Amino acid sequence: MNRFAPPFLLLTLCFAVLGMAVFVPGLPGGFVLDDGANILQNRILYVDRFDVEQFVYAALSFHDGTGSRALPMLTFALDYWRAGAMDVEAFKLTNIGVHGLTALALAFFLRRLFRLAQWSEQRAVWGALLVALAWAIHPLQVSSVLYVVQRMQTMSSFFIILALWAYVAMREAQLAGGRGRLQGGLLVLVWLLALACKEDAVLLPVYTLALELTLLRFAAGQRVVARGLRQSYGLMLVLGGLLFVFYALPHYWHWDAYPGRNFSSSERLLTQGRVLVMYLGQILLPWPDWMPFYYDNYQVSRSLWQPWTTLPSLAILFAMLFWAWRWRHRQPLFAFGILFFFAGHFLASNVIGLELVFEHRNHLPLLGMLLALADLLLLVVNRLQLNRPSLLAALTLCLVFVSAATLMRAYMWGDPLRFAEKSASLAPQSNRSWIGWSNFWFSRYKQTKDTQYLYYAVDVAERSFEHTASVAVAGNILLFKSILGNLEQSDWQRFYEILRGSPPGGERGQAMEMFMTHPEKNFVHERAEVVKAMQLMLVVEPPGFTQAMRMGVYAYKAGMPLEAMVFFRRAALVSSPDEPTLKRLMGDLVQQGHPEMAAELQALLDKRGSI
Repeated sequence: MNRFAPPFLLLTLCFAVLGMAVFVPGLPGGFVLDDGANILQNRILYVDRFDVEQFVYAALSFHDGTGSRALPMLTFALDYWRAGAMDVEAFKLTNIGVHGLTALALAFFLRRLFRLAQWSEQRAVWGALLVALAWAIHPLQVSSVLYVVQRMQTMSSFFIILALWAYVAMREAQLAGGRGRLQGGLLVLVWLLALACKEDAVLLPVYTLALELTLLRFAAGQRVVARGLRQSYGLMLVLGGLLFVFYALPHYWHWDAYPGRNFSSSERLLTQGRVLVMYLGQILLPWPDWMPFYYDNYQVSRSLWQPWTTLPSLAILFAMLFWAWRWRHRQPLFAFGILFFFAGHFLASNVIGLELVFEHRNHLPLLGMLLALADLLLLVVNRLQLNRPSLLAALTLCLVFVSAATLMRAYMWGDPLRFAEKSASLAPQSNRSWIGWSNFWFSRYKQTKDTQYLYYAVDVAERSFEHTASVAVAGNILLFKSILGNLEQSDWQRFYEILRGSPPGGERGQAMEMFMTHPEKNFVHERAEVVKAMQLMLVVEPPGFTQAMRMGVYAYKAGMPLEAMVFFRRAALVSSPDEPTLKRLMGDLVQQGHPEMAAELQALLDKRGSI
């Protein structure tokens, strides 16, 4: 074994560098989607000097100071500090570095795993290098590595890989008759670090259970250790099942649509069958044009037969699980890979009302499918007695193709305009793709004040209606034309029509927020139309307390107190009886000469309190 250590380390470093190099063309690209709310607009990350207290606040700044995902948030602040600005290249360089470190750790974990699967030392070394490289250069990884905020996912994966390496080391010590306490301590430490990156690191015991069911089989040199393993995992399954039944289902299950979504829990589960099969297709046939990044237009499965691909997709998934279970003794590495893939999607494809599709959810599960493919390939090589040169040539050709596909996709990500145009062509039914493209031109206008860019933004937004009717795009057209001074009544009428027919979700709320964000700079002469849109919003998707209050304040400041009262009533209906914001509002109304409005709101609150 020792004679392989120095060259293995050197080769692993070389392969890790290759795994990072394919993403370099994407460095000059921009921030996208959630990068805005979590990074660009998070002023706490703007640390301009090396100050421990500022970095602590930055680390705790995710989701308004909840403290979750602290490690990635800390690294974002460090990126800002070292670059002196929100320099996207600085952020992406760190992402690429994390990816390279993960590939390095993965190679060492895989070598240990392949030894456990009884591969020869030479096969374990080269298998670990090639699988780690294939994982690192796969084009699906582009949206994990170059989508800056997904550092939360990639850092979590890094620590999970280290935790799995420590777990296998601990179990090897136990198989040899020891307890593996040192490795166990390391396992707990890196798992805690993974949990500080992203919540789905809680799946580590599910990954290790897959290892036990296939390669390890709860064996140990000491009988007491083996019995303890079985009892521990049995207890974990019981507790996990109880937690799912008595907490997850009551807390997350929705027979009707989730708040802000256009699908229910049952429809989400049906749809995830098709989503997972799509992921499998993207893994096995990694062509960049089959990875559009935007999936907000993904069709929901309303039943087993609508669309018709729902039932076949579920059948494929159940067949894979059955195959893995039947082969767990015959081909344990293959079975582990399949179970690992499903384990990695256990949370994101379950009852929590997350978005239906995101490519970065495959960052770690991709490894499972590569392991299954590697074991199948070895089986075929042994059966057919393929010669080494032919096998090497085939593997080289596959890796060249995959790396070329990743380079192409990274190049697309390397320029904001190129990314926007390509995304709209790959996903023409996606509202987000058109919003991103038109917003690119709007951002150019804000930088240069050249109105020609606004005309480009309007043109892109108008073209989107050939493919999809987006309330957010229609709202953007109102904004762009208001600035240009050529807003027409027909633009408002189209907005109202789309608002009435749009599905529930974030776009409606975003459009309303856009109106209220620009009340002084824009829509100065169209405030009556804005209030009319808000009234329509009150009918099609009644707002919560905060948004209803903001709408009411907008209407009140626009000189429309009677219309404002409609929104204040809505706020009172959905608030607690002692809501301090409402109390302040009633005081302000009295001071400004509207005691009757304050009295009506107080009577409404009193009536609610007496029920």
